[in-house]
Amino acid sequence: MSSAAALLPCQLSAQVLGRDNLRGFAKNRLKPRQVQRHVFWCSGGLSVIRKVGDRLRQGDTTAQEILSMHLEKILVTDQAIGSFVSQQIDAALLEAKQIDKKLSAGLDPGPLAGIPFGIKDNICVSNVPSTAGSRILETHYPPFDSHVVSALKASGAIILGKTNLDEFGMGSTTENSAFRVTRNPWDRRRVPGGSSGGSAAAVAQHQCIAALGSDTGGSIRQPASFCGVVGLKPTFGLLSRHGLMSYASSFDCIGPVTSSVEVPFCFPWTSFSPYHRSGMKDAAIVLSVMSKPAQQIDSTVQMALSSLYHEHLPDIERLRTWPLLGRRFAIVKETIGPGVDISVVDRIVTAARDIEKLGGVVDVISCPSFHLGLPAYYILAVSEASRFDHLWLGSLAPTIFKLQYSQQPRSIRQYPVWNCGFLPQ
Repeated sequence: MSSAAALLPCQLSAQVLGRDNLRGFAKNRLKPRQVQRHVFWCSGGLSVIRKVGDRLRQGDTTAQEILSMHLEKILVTDQAIGSFVSQQIDAALLEAKQIDKKLSAGLDPGPLAGIPFGIKDNICVSNVPSTAGSRILETHYPPFDSHVVSALKASGAIILGKTNLDEFGMGSTTENSAFRVTRNPWDRRRVPGGSSGGSAAAVAQHQCIAALGSDTGGSIRQPASFCGVVGLKPTFGLLSRHGLMSYASSFDCIGPVTSSVEVPFCFPWTSFSPYHRSGMKDAAIVLSVMSKPAQQIDSTVQMALSSLYHEHLPDIERLRTWPLLGRRFAIVKETIGPGVDISVVDRIVTAARDIEKLGGVVDVISCPSFHLGLPAYYILAVSEASRFDHLWLGSLAPTIFKLQYSQQPRSIRQYPVWNCGFLPQ
């Protein structure tokens, strides 16, 4: 292993924020409320959940106003972007009114109070169409909430609608939905990635503050990268998969898509709900809410105590200009080799040098078998996905069931509806 700067000779400039100077400016020139607004509009790294929660609890806005703002954004942009396949406007407005009533009464509706969420359409929401992007499930209305959705609702989140995906999560562009094609908000000629492209595009377009996706082999992380947002795939087994329409059960994970990673640590935030402490990440807030043991019936860590995923971070006031001092990072050499666009490699190198300027150590390591990962994944994932069959999912299933058990046996592939209902892929 060796230094990234030594092994990656690329002349790139990197600007490091003068945090001490900026902290002094905020302290001496701006009042607390001005600091908050200044940070929100000037920094892409701010916790949006934290900011919205702060404004709600201080009475600067209402849950109904926040919801209306995002509904208007969807109305203006979604015909071109195609993030959502359905919206639950009436239910969302009713929930927003209930949250405002609780806040007016001095109650705390929860850490996600008033936060509009998009839910990938392969995650069940009670009495809401949950199609997994397929015409086969066009009339599927689950009578229950998935456990992650139940956790969000219990924490005050508002379910705005269901987001688009490749059919049954099998794709990487969100072009293979039975209902619509999703575009990348940054460049509509390009794809948003997939299969959670609807969730990533919705957050990037500010149609919702956060969203849920599912990840089998990159379906949260890849579209988050394409759309410039934050996608988190939790450790397998951390979150319940109850209510997820599975692609490959031994791979699938539900995770959050948010617009930021962490509150900038140069600003000493003061007053806020106890749910949102200094340095807490948007993704960590959502993950903490969804990983409570009481709601896990199929999780491998259901007996473990749930922790807040920011507790290991030092307080903002104790951070200095070397916040990553003592931390080690690694770049796998094979991931930036032939076949990777040079602009992508440049961005990775720039990030590595920024990490080193903040006190971290970046090593370049080699994983010679890395190229075998993709074919191994496709063998395993597609084998698990082979259970998908229109005979059992489609509208003609009752008829085929009768034919199959008739007195005249037929080979199953002789049925003319073998592929009926599925898209070409």
